Amino acid sequence: MHRLIERIGPCELVPRRGAFALLCHAIISQQLSIAAATTIFDRLTRLYPNRRLKPEAVAATSIPALRAAGLSESKARYIHDLAQGFLDGRIRPRGFSTQSNEEIIATLTNVKGIGRWTVEMFLIFSLNRPDVLPVDDLGIRQSVQRWYRFQTPPTARELQRIAAPWHPFESIASWYLWKARRLP
Repeated sequence: MHRLIERIGPCELVPRRGAFALLCHAIISQQLSIAAATTIFDRLTRLYPNRRLKPEAVAATSIPALRAAGLSESKARYIHDLAQGFLDGRIRPRGFSTQSNEEIIATLTNVKGIGRWTVEMFLIFSLNRPDVLPVDDLGIRQSVQRWYRFQTPPTARELQRIAAPWHPFESIASWYLWKARRLP
């Protein structure tokens, strides 16, 4: 890690605000290129005043209107479920500050279309949790393979063993590993 930190420079993890919009974007981004996801998210935000996604407004938007913005049928339904979760109290973002990572993962993975990896990205990039290690992230596993000279990407268990000294700053180490994928 020391070599990566020297080559990449200071960590630039900055928390992003707006839990609902960030989770909508995460759902949209699944299995799409960055450009396609950005285009669809932009179209979605144009449906609302000031381009602000709010659970009430999204819940009131028909599935056909969401589809017209570029969402697939399943993603439109996932975003509806997410909005409903915010409205019915299943998701309480103000409570996240007192919840553990695992409690937040358990809450958000109950929403259709949101899996563990998506919540881990939310924990890192939105809530700025320092201690998240997304062991199933292929980019991190491939970066560890390269920089730690493994023959194949490490298993989740091997990655946890390697990351033990990073605790409680696994998120920062993960950020460096993501950035290191682009290094020559």
